Amino acid sequence: MTDPAPSADPAAAPLPPDATVPQEPQRGPVQDRSPLPDVLRGLSLLGILIVNMQDFAGFLEWRQSGLDRAAQVVTDVLANGRFISIFAMLFGWGAAGLLARHGAGVFLRRHAALLLVGAAHFVLVWHGDIISLYALVGLGMLATVRMNTRTLLVMAGVLGTWYLGLDLLSALASRGEAGTRWSGLPDLGGTYAGNVAARAAEFSPELLGSALFNGPWLLALFCLGAAAQRSGLLLRPHEHTRTLRGLAVGGLGLGLPLGALLAYLNTRPEYAAGALALPVRMGGGLASALGYVGVIGLLAARGRLGWLRPLAASGRTAMSNYLTQSVLMTTLFYPYAGAQFGRWGAAAGLALSLTVGLAQVPLSAWWLARFGQGPLEGLLRRAVYGPARPGGRVEHNAGRD
Repeated sequence: MTDPAPSADPAAAPLPPDATVPQEPQRGPVQDRSPLPDVLRGLSLLGILIVNMQDFAGFLEWRQSGLDRAAQVVTDVLANGRFISIFAMLFGWGAAGLLARHGAGVFLRRHAALLLVGAAHFVLVWHGDIISLYALVGLGMLATVRMNTRTLLVMAGVLGTWYLGLDLLSALASRGEAGTRWSGLPDLGGTYAGNVAARAAEFSPELLGSALFNGPWLLALFCLGAAAQRSGLLLRPHEHTRTLRGLAVGGLGLGLPLGALLAYLNTRPEYAAGALALPVRMGGGLASALGYVGVIGLLAARGRLGWLRPLAASGRTAMSNYLTQSVLMTTLFYPYAGAQFGRWGAAAGLALSLTVGLAQVPLSAWWLARFGQGPLEGLLRRAVYGPARPGGRVEHNAGRD
């Protein structure tokens, strides 16, 4: 989902030679679209719901047994940390394209609108919102507008190594600490009004704290997405088959074993296991995410997306689908509605998330066939660009979310 000024506007300065910029900037939004970014976004949306189900339903990984443990292992190996990494990289990809074509003014309006949407999502619906966090941390993308692909990759490497290194040192230092892991599950009240009031009080400190703690990692992922935008990796995958093959082999070769390690750590209730699970989840998640991008990018380059292609519809309506997931799941599980919180295990949660996520695919295609864009996507675009002009074109994906 996502997303500079005068002579001082960085976007007005010459861009690096590998930047992808149209000959004539358009007010809104490019007709032609590559299916790959939308397919990746749609698949990520499904994977994120699978992982978020733990928080929605209120179960703890290390307390799962039997079929529930098997479902948790599958989630940890294949999904946990993987799809959120792809989603974040796509955010950076989109932000870089938006800056290249429209400059800081549109970029800042879009991020202000995203911050408002995310705040409303956090306060009114669910404490796990990522939209506001991406909107705030994504402002750092303004500093990357003149960076070329290589510089962006170096920046991502430095930020990512720093973040993972600190997490790993913290995990190693906690080896002797006693106690059980911190669950991270929400502390829910019995009424909707009470939960809204609690989340409203938490929003600002939670957002700032998360931005400070997770900011370097998110910026690393955004820079990787911006590097993909500069190189045309997602829009012209047929020109990058060697790179995609390397991502597929190297990413999955590292990510799958780390996913297995994460699954093991998530069977352990000790605090030290939970501390070590964080860098394993983040590092393995990024590796597998790059591997998935490599595999799906190769399929796109060969025109063989097949059953993955319909996911592009949910990818094009990602914000609407993401918020709908939150409304549906909190309505089912939270005590002021269905009161199922803490009563479901990982297996039932996995089945429900697959059912809801896959159902959104044909519903998204139906909506797009009639309206051309998702409902919230349309409102956001109107807030950023103003009312559409008669005969105006709708922007699809040429390097933006």
